[in-house]
Amino acid sequence: MKGVARAFLLRLSKRVWARAALVTAISIVFVLAAGWVGRVLPFRVIIDLGQDSVGSILQIIASSMLAVTTFSITAMVTAYSSAATTATPRATQLLVEDTTSQNALSTFVGGFTFSLVGIIALSTGYYGDQGRTILFLGTLVMVAVIVVTLLRWIAHLSNFGRMGDIIDRVEAAASEALGAYATSPTLGARAAPSGEVRGERIPSSESGYVTFVDVEALETTASRLGRDIHISALAGSFADTVAPLAVVVEASAASAGTLGSDALDDATREAILGAFRIEPHRTYEQDPRLGVIALAEIGSRALSPATNDPGTAIEIVGALQRVLSKTLRTEPDTEVKHPHVRIRPIEWDDLVVDAFRPLARDGAGMIEVQIRLQKCLASLAATSPQHAAVFEGAADHALRRSVAELDTADAAALSDVHARFRR
Repeated sequence: MKGVARAFLLRLSKRVWARAALVTAISIVFVLAAGWVGRVLPFRVIIDLGQDSVGSILQIIASSMLAVTTFSITAMVTAYSSAATTATPRATQLLVEDTTSQNALSTFVGGFTFSLVGIIALSTGYYGDQGRTILFLGTLVMVAVIVVTLLRWIAHLSNFGRMGDIIDRVEAAASEALGAYATSPTLGARAAPSGEVRGERIPSSESGYVTFVDVEALETTASRLGRDIHISALAGSFADTVAPLAVVVEASAASAGTLGSDALDDATREAILGAFRIEPHRTYEQDPRLGVIALAEIGSRALSPATNDPGTAIEIVGALQRVLSKTLRTEPDTEVKHPHVRIRPIEWDDLVVDAFRPLARDGAGMIEVQIRLQKCLASLAATSPQHAAVFEGAADHALRRSVAELDTADAAALSDVHARFRR
C-alpha cells in the first residue's frame, strides 16, 4: 500500500484547503506560543511599545486580510470559469492545483487567523511584557510575508487563467504523464501478450474512471497467491461492474491464459480491487492520454464557428508536437520490478487519434491549420521511424478530410505540402 500512501500524500499537497489549514495551524501555534515562550525565557527581551500598538497592527491586518482573501477567491473562481468556457473543463483541475494561488490564499487566511487570535489573546491579558514583544516581532515578520506574497500574487494574476497560461499548464501535465509512460510503459510489470486473457475476472464494484493503479500492491497479492494478475483497466479507462479491472491466471499457465481450480476468496478480491482507485472524473496523475485529449479539445474549441481562432489551434499543434516528440525520444526502462503483474501498454494509434483527429475534423476547412498539421505529423514520423506508419496514416486521413472541404486551389496546395513531406 506504499503506492497508495504516496499518491494520497501527493494529492493532499495539491489541495488548497490542506495548505490553508497547515498555514492557519502554524499561525495559531505561533500566536499562542509567544505568550508561553515569553514566560519561560531565562533573559528579558522587551521593546518599549506604544499604547496598544500591537493590537492596532493586528486590527489592520485582520480587516485587510479578510478583504484580500475574498478578492483572491473571486479571482481564482473567475479564472476557473474562464478556463472551462474558453479552453476545456479538463484544464480546471490544473488551475486549482496551482501552487502560487494556493500559497497566496493560504498566506492571507493564515494572516487573518494570526491577527484574529492575537487580538483575542491580547484582550484576555494572556501576554506579559515579553510575550507582547515576541508577538510584535512575529507580527512584523507576518507583515513582510504578506507584502511579498501580495506582490507575487498581483504579478501572477496578470497571466493566471489566460489562454496561453492554460495551454502551457496542459502541455506540462501531458508531457509529465507521457514522459512517465514512455519511461515505463508497463509500470514496472511484464508486458501482457496480445489477445484475450481467460481467468478469474475481477470487475469493479462501482462505475467510474480508473485514476490510479497500485502495481506494487498487486504484485504483493499475486506473489502471495502464486498467480499472475493481468491488468485490464489502466488509468483513464472507464470501469463498470461488468468489464474486469484485472484477470487472475495461474503463473505457470499465464501465456496460455488459463485459470487454476482454486477460486479467490473475498479478502483477496478486495485486495485486488483496493489497488484500483475509481473516481467520477479522470485525472492527469497516471493517465498518459488525458493531457493529449485536453490539448486536442482546446484546439477543437478554437476551431468552432463561434470562436474561429485558427491561431490557437496552430499553437496546440505545436504543443502536441513538443509533447509527442519528447515522448518518442525517451528511452524506456526495461527492468521488470513486478514479475507477477502483466500490463498491455497503450497503443500509439490511440494516442495519435486522441491528439490529431479532432483537429483534422474541425479544422478541415482551414488551410493554415492543415498545413501546420501536415508538417507536425511529418516531423513526428521522421523522429521515430518505427512509428512512422502511424503518423503517415494520420496525415493521409487529415488530407482526405481537408480535400473534401477546401476549394480547388487550397486543396492542391495542401496536397503539395503532404507530398513534399512524404518524400
